[in-house]
Amino acid sequence: MNIAFRTRKLEKTFNEAVGLRKTYGERTAKVIMMRMAVLKAARNLSSVPATPPERRHLLRGNRDEQFAVDLVHPQRLVFEANHAPLPRRADGGIDIERVTSITILDVIDYH
Repeated sequence: MNIAFRTRKLEKTFNEAVGLRKTYGERTAKVIMMRMAVLKAARNLSSVPATPPERRHLLRGNRDEQFAVDLVHPQRLVFEANHAPLPRRADGGIDIERVTSITILDVIDYH
């Protein structure tokens, strides 16, 4: 999977283990690194497990059409498909089998 970042600062933080630890703490940084390895290795978004520990899920409400994977509760790694136009299924939903590029948006507790 191709991975981009919402900001250069976020990209710099994610590309340095020291930056991840400083920003998110040792435990969360370790989980972020594991989730990023899964995302990078995925052929497409459907290859990212929807079951724990990753638990890829589609968000709703003000985060409609964004996705998240679990980190250390309650934190989530939030991202969106990076395609123009978005690949769609016949019912109008995002076709996750054709999503091969994402943009990391944030690490957040959106609850």
